[in-house]
Amino acid sequence: MTTQKTNHETQPISFEFFPTKTTEGAEKLALVRDKLSVLDPLYFSVTYGAGGSTQEGTLNTVKSIMDAGFSAAPHLSCIGSTKEGIKSILDIFIDRGINRMVALRGDLPSGHRDVGEFRYANELVEFIRCETGDHFHIEVAAYPEVHPQAKNARTDMNNFIAKMNAGANSAITQYFFNIDAYLYFVDSCRKAGLDKPIVPGIMPITNYSRLAGFSDMCGAEIPRWLAKRLESYGDDIDSIKALGLEVISSLCEQLLDAGAPGLHFYTLNQSKTTLQICQNLGIKA
Repeated sequence: MTTQKTNHETQPISFEFFPTKTTEGAEKLALVRDKLSVLDPLYFSVTYGAGGSTQEGTLNTVKSIMDAGFSAAPHLSCIGSTKEGIKSILDIFIDRGINRMVALRGDLPSGHRDVGEFRYANELVEFIRCETGDHFHIEVAAYPEVHPQAKNARTDMNNFIAKMNAGANSAITQYFFNIDAYLYFVDSCRKAGLDKPIVPGIMPITNYSRLAGFSDMCGAEIPRWLAKRLESYGDDIDSIKALGLEVISSLCEQLLDAGAPGLHFYTLNQSKTTLQICQNLGIKA
């Protein structure tokens, strides 16, 4: 990618939420949504539990977002599902006026062994296109540091190409802290003939132990220098947040200057740090 200074003020951004389990949680999430909405996001995405375990919560959260006048994109995972089941969910999406989604393979719920009629996300994307044409803007996942379950980097790239060629409009990456991983991944995609947007996923740093746990599961590498500094703060949450704000703001600025087509924030249903990062970047509604 060619590095050039960009005007960050109107960069496209989006935010990810997960569905809450209580009325109180839903009310708090609505306040977070309203605080983030001042940045005029392209959409809010809402996660979908393993095997569709949060399907109702996902739909309720999406409905709340859309009722408030904002665009929403539910996640949809296919592992452990049937074509009939996915078709019924697509019908619900269409009936509720949803025209954007994040299509994923997903994970099987604990204790389940039946992978269902879909093995990979490209099969889900292809099925959505066959059933609904161009109704949906489909986002898929990208892994600049390689999917943790991939056989190797080449296999992972081939899987990503298959997803995009099956009909995806754009991709959102797993979060990362090494900009070179993203830039190399995008360059590799361009050389393979893929020219669709690949939006970097951004994880604000507010809690090191939680971040370390997430990163172990999803294969996101925390650079040693960063891990050591975060570890050194122990339970000093304010210092962890201050360093995280500095590091992630710098990462986002470098990404936008390098030509990234926007930013997708994994908010963990919080607004303060994401708002501070966007303020540092000069992003405005």
